[in-house]
This record gives sequence, structure tokens and C-alpha cells, in this order.
Amino acid sequence: MITIRPKILEKDGKKEFVVLTYEEFIKIQEELEDYEDLKELRKAKQEEANAPAVDLKKAKKELGLE
Repeated sequence: MITIRPKILEKDGKKEFVVLTYEEFIKIQEELEDYEDLKELRKAKQEEANAPAVDLKKAKKELGLE
């Protein structure tokens, strides 16, 4: 879990902007990238769920690696 200490700036009494340290920004950016990677992995796994597969021993034998 990321701990952030945002500074909220108001304009006309309404929350308008958030200021973070650069370190916090980078942490959030990395977490978002990891999340996007996870979503792509889950999508790929779902798309390939019913794809035919060959077990490793059989593949090695067919390729003459065993």
C-alpha cells in the first residue's frame, strides 16, 4: 500500500488541485503501470483459456530435446 500525503489546493472554496511529492508521484505511476500489466495478463489468460496446449514433456520429445 502506498502512503501519500497530498496537499489539496482550493479555488473559490472548492478543491481544485492536488500536489504530491515527486517520489509519491513516481510510486503512484509505477503502481498504475503494474495494474495495467495485470489487467493485460488477465485478458490474455482469458483469451487463451480454451486454446489447445501441449505439455512440456511432449513438446520436448517432439522437438528432439529429450
